[in-house]
Amino acid sequence: MMRIDILTIFPEFFTEVFDFGIIRRAREAGIVEIGVTDIRDFAADKHRKTDDRPFGGGEGMVMKCEPIFLAVEDLLGTAEREEYPAGTRVVLLTPQGRPLDQALVKDLSDEDGRILIICGRYEGIDERVSEALVTDEISIGDYVLSGGEPAAVVMTDAIIRLLPEALGNESSAERDSFSDGIFDFPNYTQPRNFRGMEVPEVLLGGNHAEIEAWRREKAIDKTRKIRKDLIEGAAVEDPPIKK
Repeated sequence: MMRIDILTIFPEFFTEVFDFGIIRRAREAGIVEIGVTDIRDFAADKHRKTDDRPFGGGEGMVMKCEPIFLAVEDLLGTAEREEYPAGTRVVLLTPQGRPLDQALVKDLSDEDGRILIICGRYEGIDERVSEALVTDEISIGDYVLSGGEPAAVVMTDAIIRLLPEALGNESSAERDSFSDGIFDFPNYTQPRNFRGMEVPEVLLGGNHAEIEAWRREKAIDKTRKIRKDLIEGAAVEDPPIKK
């Protein structure tokens, strides 16, 4: 079973967010266990202070390293990176991190692994956390959030849906967008005609080979139109049928 721990100064953010859909079912099925740790519980003073002004001056506050070190040590039994239990990843969510893409999600989705996610706030986290504790610095996009909590939800959801049996149908994950480097194909359901918009005829004919070829064509077309860089990176071949 995978274990995901989230370190945050706002544990209430996660009160209900993991109680829905695939994540809830995966937790109930014993596929994943999620824990949320309040970094303030490891603060040294009675005010549970986890931030202070930066050395050298500057605007804003910086999260202190000591409470985070103590929290990691409490959860893993050590704050020495080389002594982490096998399969452990300590992730710092930061705009400066490696972009979270499907390849990285797959790498993180070890069903027997353990992930600690550190959610930053303010102007950032004392660099000694990255230097001594963190195994992976990850970003969910080239923009800045008020804190790492929303990013932690995004990453947790992406990882859990790739765990064995989490979706119930393993082929669902295999057909997801980005699973082979490009977008998913367009999907349609009832009604066949809605306000003059018809479901493509090829999907109604029952010829599975033609349907698969059409889906591949449309997936490549959509990806080329919106994210041409993905087409070039995936080095996909054009499908056998044309418009």
